[in-house]
Amino acid sequence: MFSCRSPLREQQIPTRLAQPLLPASYLLYLLSAFPPQPQPPTNWHEKNAQPIPQSPQPSALAVLLFSLPTPSRLLFLLNFAINTLLLAASADLAISPFFDTAPDVAFTRVGAVYPDSVKLLVRHPYPNDSLAVLYREQSNSSLPWKPGPTLNLTEHSDWAQTVRLAGLWPSTSYEYVIADSNRTALDRPIPFRTFPDPRLHAPSFFRFLATSCITPNFPYAGPFHRRTIPGFDHLADYLYAVNHTQSPIEFLLFLGDFIYADVPTYIGDDQEAYRRLYRRNYASPSFRKVYEQLPIIFAYDDHEFINNYGGNSLDLPPFANASNAYHIYAGSTNYDAHENYYDFQHGDIAFFVMDTRRYRSPPNTTVEPKTMLGPTQLAALHAWLHRVNTTHPAPFKFIVSSVPFTSLWTHDAQIDSWAGYADEKAALLAAFHSVPNLIVISGDRHEFGAVEFAVRDGDPGYVVREFSTSPLSMFYIPFVHTMRERSEAFFTRNVTEGVEEVPYEKRIAYIPTGNVKWSAFEVDTRDIDKPTLRLETVIDGKPAYHLEIVGTPVYPPAALSGLSSLVTTNVKGIFDRIGLRPSKWF
Repeated sequence: MFSCRSPLREQQIPTRLAQPLLPASYLLYLLSAFPPQPQPPTNWHEKNAQPIPQSPQPSALAVLLFSLPTPSRLLFLLNFAINTLLLAASADLAISPFFDTAPDVAFTRVGAVYPDSVKLLVRHPYPNDSLAVLYREQSNSSLPWKPGPTLNLTEHSDWAQTVRLAGLWPSTSYEYVIADSNRTALDRPIPFRTFPDPRLHAPSFFRFLATSCITPNFPYAGPFHRRTIPGFDHLADYLYAVNHTQSPIEFLLFLGDFIYADVPTYIGDDQEAYRRLYRRNYASPSFRKVYEQLPIIFAYDDHEFINNYGGNSLDLPPFANASNAYHIYAGSTNYDAHENYYDFQHGDIAFFVMDTRRYRSPPNTTVEPKTMLGPTQLAALHAWLHRVNTTHPAPFKFIVSSVPFTSLWTHDAQIDSWAGYADEKAALLAAFHSVPNLIVISGDRHEFGAVEFAVRDGDPGYVVREFSTSPLSMFYIPFVHTMRERSEAFFTRNVTEGVEEVPYEKRIAYIPTGNVKWSAFEVDTRDIDKPTLRLETVIDGKPAYHLEIVGTPVYPPAALSGLSSLVTTNVKGIFDRIGLRPSKWF
């Protein structure tokens, strides 16, 4: 921890400073483009008068690069056109969220997936239509559609509703449509696959994705791409390629900053202002290519509210209006919980998603110790750690944080991430070290970083690792590296050559460049003695980093270990062959 904060660490990125600077700079350019003409000498008519020496003119390239004054009419017109277009592009990017409100967008997507049910979000802004969900198994298109839940869409909820489709088989592929009495409201069915039943402790072999941070039309591509999100375009191509050749991708963890309510212009503390940003993203053809084929599980971060937001357990403004929009378009489709933190399982693999914003103490508080999670969430996390480590052991445990757990990131991360909550972080890290194969997944920093948290020699415990990946479609900071290689705190280890200093936190990978980043995690527990996690990080559409981790063996309860593969593989097939099709699992 740092005892003081330099001005550099106080900087907040992204910033809205360009709002007054850009038009002011444009006006200064216009003024400088017409410099006063030099006056002729008073003795210009005399026979021996000396001409005024002419200052050397800059090159054409310098004039265009730096908007320098020039006597050339052609260069002046080119400069004027370039600067005017740049100002217009900046204005278009800034004001698009205000007039591109997407009120008519209709869509559906899959959220939380269970062994026997799934959550579906539907938006259909046509009040006279009576809609219902129809579904069937995907393996046989000749099967009739089964009736699912009906929809009650109202203006109060922005014509959107989350419903639960229940009575499903585990590990089974389905498809669904939204229909009224006369027709379907979708061009094609939406596919999904239910999760394995965790009670059977069957081995896993699947992949999931993690990333955060998007804004439409960035980098700016012109007024005809206001809804384009390049990161989702890259991700859709990736899904098409890998799902035909590798283990299936089951879901996407989106770790916050799904909207930027305050950048480039703060939209205001108003329900409709927040809702329209979500609608705009769902109207994106780039995003549609992803959410119509992949379940998405959400966490929020600060820009769903305002930059570096902290609620201090008081739901400080703009929490009420911002969280209303988040709940409609993201939170309601997450796993069942009365809060925005929750846990879930995919077969034998366990996840805990934290809420790092609503309960955090303000950074300048004098009340110690500061908290990121608040006491209730902290107790829930410890209870989950106990459960997945003892009573329901999971080979891999993933803890999801919207902000980095490591303290190696500098600048404002020393305030806004877990580095600013050192006491609570230290207590949690001690608990994490007691759990084998624990992985922290985070985002926020617009960079990729991988970190190992070491255990002192002789102390009981396990290495903890963190992988932080962002943005999916946003800026990165070129030329400036914001992540340190190691922590200042260390312990010593005796080696052949003498004594080695081992940092408690060590950077094992760092890729700051790239506007598009995501990480794919492949979990393979088919060999019970060799649980394996494989990481692939993709930057701007191309694989950039790979890592394989062989974990500590974690054995399921003896009574189930011999039955799991038999049950999950054969029981449903036996029922199918004899013509029995129960409506739900067990």
